[in-house]
Amino acid sequence: MAPRQPLLPSFLYAASSPGGRDARPPVVVARAPSEPPFGKIEMFSPAYYAAGAIGGAAACGFTHAAVTPLDVIKCNIQIDPAKYKSTSSAFGVVMREQGLRGFFRGWAPTFVGYSAQGAFKYGLYEFFKKKYADMAGPEYAAKYKTVIYLAGSATAEVFADVALCPMEAVKVRVQTQPGFARGLSDGFPKIVRAEGYAGLFRGLVPLWGRQIPYTMMKFATYENIVEVTYKHLIPTPKDECSKPLQLGVSFGSGYVAGVFCAAVSHPADNLVSFLNNSKGATVGDAVKNLGLLGLFTRGLPLRILMVGTLTGAQWVIYDSFKVMIGLPTTGGAPAPTTVPLEGLGELKASA
Repeated sequence: MAPRQPLLPSFLYAASSPGGRDARPPVVVARAPSEPPFGKIEMFSPAYYAAGAIGGAAACGFTHAAVTPLDVIKCNIQIDPAKYKSTSSAFGVVMREQGLRGFFRGWAPTFVGYSAQGAFKYGLYEFFKKKYADMAGPEYAAKYKTVIYLAGSATAEVFADVALCPMEAVKVRVQTQPGFARGLSDGFPKIVRAEGYAGLFRGLVPLWGRQIPYTMMKFATYENIVEVTYKHLIPTPKDECSKPLQLGVSFGSGYVAGVFCAAVSHPADNLVSFLNNSKGATVGDAVKNLGLLGLFTRGLPLRILMVGTLTGAQWVIYDSFKVMIGLPTTGGAPAPTTVPLEGLGELKASA
């Protein structure tokens, strides 16, 4: 059988060799994902899931806060298309009416909310992915790994959105209603005084409608793109690739996954913005106001740019944190399962 030909040129993944062109390049070996413990953290231990939560908080909080200017423009286009007719004109309107500071309205609730969401999303995804894989068993976990990715990410996002929802409500009001509040410190108590704590969770169901499909697409697409990349584009097993290459795969796979995420979740994103901005509004009001086509397309190009960049950056931050503490990057391997005790003898005998 002829050796598999790589689709990427070798200089992108092979280390340089001092022995000349024909010399075999030295391989930078990363620790294999099946050999716990990694440093001081054992795979699938409570500390491992806690590390996932910390990495997720950093990945989501910082990236969402960094793209606040794009989020301000997107939300205003969704809420008031008559005034904010296009992306370019919306930038001009915000600059003219609010100045440079207007582009950073809502950064504090964005940072706090998405840090909390990221902690639950990534930490619980690692937990539920392992839990569901163990429930399925090694054979079915390998056969239906995409189903496990989808189920694990959906379950994690249910909890993550409960943490995000109050800050999302504050963020949308601050960004789309100039004069409502300066930011988190006065916006949060203002909503509570006017509507009670229930007002902070008015957009939870549409948020689930936006974020659960988004997250399912984000994790399942990412995991599969990483696996395909190492299988067909790079001829070197993942655990033998350099860490910079693995992180490059993380970013590229994350960006592509983000494009799909934006398209799938965009109608619900329009609903979330509309309901949080209009007191007493219903989903029917939103559909009537935006129109069916507008529900799917209004603000979509900007959101694809924003979400693609966000998702790629989140995965590279998350995996960089895992590498920093001695854990393997995400993806490129079958869904993890616990080896039954009766199978340990066979594994040792075959070793």
